[in-house]
Amino acid sequence: MKLIIQIPCYNEAETLSVALAELPREIPGIDKVEILVIDDGSSDSTVEVAKANGVDHIARHHTNLGLAQAFMTGLHTALSLGADIIVNTDADNQYCAADIPALIAPILEGKAQYVIGTRPIAGIEHFSPVKKLLQKLGSSVVRQISGTCVEDAPSGFRALNRDAAMRMNVFNRYTYTLETIIQAGYKNLNIACVPVRVNADLRPSRLVKSIPRYISRSLFTMIRIFVVYRPFKFFFSLGTVSFLAGFLIGCRFLIRYLAGNGQGMMQSLILAAVLMLTGAVLGMLAFMADLLSVNRQLLEDIQYRQRKASYKKEDSIERKIQ
Repeated sequence: MKLIIQIPCYNEAETLSVALAELPREIPGIDKVEILVIDDGSSDSTVEVAKANGVDHIARHHTNLGLAQAFMTGLHTALSLGADIIVNTDADNQYCAADIPALIAPILEGKAQYVIGTRPIAGIEHFSPVKKLLQKLGSSVVRQISGTCVEDAPSGFRALNRDAAMRMNVFNRYTYTLETIIQAGYKNLNIACVPVRVNADLRPSRLVKSIPRYISRSLFTMIRIFVVYRPFKFFFSLGTVSFLAGFLIGCRFLIRYLAGNGQGMMQSLILAAVLMLTGAVLGMLAFMADLLSVNRQLLEDIQYRQRKASYKKEDSIERKIQ
């Protein structure tokens, strides 16, 4: 059983050595533990620090592609290196590395394919009250959309078995955290949550530079994934609302017209027609999107089979990603 701990990095020279020093090299139930650093186009000495601290593998982006792409590069690299379990953690030592055995326990026991580390949000001192509230609300929304029981959706401390990693796709460049949970829920992967501890804050969050920006981008990500994986429900719901609104306005006009009070209400009739037509168009779009969704599922199944066939258990020291 081979475990690879991946760490996406972008200019993390100041904190990476601290995070690497805490990572375990021996874990009960695991034959081999290896560390993979994904350098996402860093302009500092991140790579040199990684090499000096004895990491086993380094994958590199020549330019900064974003956290989500770095996460996916890590998964593909770890799979090509023969990983049976992949643990993702942060370079700023946010998560307690001593909890990795607890994080992977549900996978080793065969109870889960994807495990999310749940942080004690209420007790994290460097989180503002607003951020704590947003974390709670955001996780609640993700649970509703994905149909999962994930308690801490933004947590980057997570573990995947080989099969789950091969099924992951990330379309968003901003973050992988929300998207992969929603994906896992729609793909019926077994998801578990494990309480984990956090360490003292070494630097401000780079993902949450401002609360309004974080909210808008997170909402956009959730809506986009919902459209991708539930297109019929999305467009048909919008179409139904539009059609019913137009129908009710049309009924109101008809009642008044039959009562002899229809003069001056031509705007209502036009609005009703526009809303009902929009609803009908959205309804047809829902069926077309559903057909595209079926095609996407077939392509993802082909992609999964190709990944299973192509990923061999090979060892390499460094892999460069264009």
